[in-house]
Amino acid sequence: MSRTDIRQLWALGAFMLSVACSSAPVGKPPELTPLGATPDRLAMVNYALPQNLETAPHVPGAQASLWTGDRGSLLGDRRAMQQGDILTVVIEINDKAEISNSSDRSRSASQTMGVPSLFGLPQKIDQALPDGASLGSAVGVNSNSTAQGDGSVKRNEKLTLRVAATITDVLPNGVLAIEGQQEVRVNFELRELTVSGFVRPADITRQNEITYDKIASARISYGGRGQITDMQQPRYGQQVLEAALPF
Repeated sequence: MSRTDIRQLWALGAFMLSVACSSAPVGKPPELTPLGATPDRLAMVNYALPQNLETAPHVPGAQASLWTGDRGSLLGDRRAMQQGDILTVVIEINDKAEISNSSDRSRSASQTMGVPSLFGLPQKIDQALPDGASLGSAVGVNSNSTAQGDGSVKRNEKLTLRVAATITDVLPNGVLAIEGQQEVRVNFELRELTVSGFVRPADITRQNEITYDKIASARISYGGRGQITDMQQPRYGQQVLEAALPF
């Protein structure tokens, strides 16, 4: 095999590798995540589908009253409280942060040291020194330093979303572990929204909703994948060079 053939094989292999590494498939829209599975890149907890939980035994005539405590009655509590129940997470982020710091420092120092008399030795040494030199002012030090610094940070974030989440676990203290996943594909672009965390049953409203600020250890991810997202990202070779080159 000649060197030309080897170079062609290397070029073909590099081309195939670049195509395989592309996040957007060629000529195909991005695939939806199978129901019940969570993308590994989101590092979320295991997703659980609603379970067929055991229900209370049927009592004749119990459904005839409007004032029972059942969830299907007129005054029944329909909030999610068991594993497999579904609730709505309302995400309304409108955060603003502005920090400004300023510092000013100045210092000035002057020091002089001399030996005017020491058993007559300075006078004898002064005779051997050049004109104008004397141990009476042997050392003189002056220093000045000035430092100024200014810094500011300004951020503005706004996000409004609603997503249904499933209770994946009920902790011994009654806290609910929730996780929700939503995917919407438009043409060749897939929008992904995931949320997970821990909530208290008391924070769930009568409308079976909970706001994001009441979710402990909240993990909210809003992004996408597809041709548009792939086009906005630098190519893998450029990312490697930016990480490897020190300048």
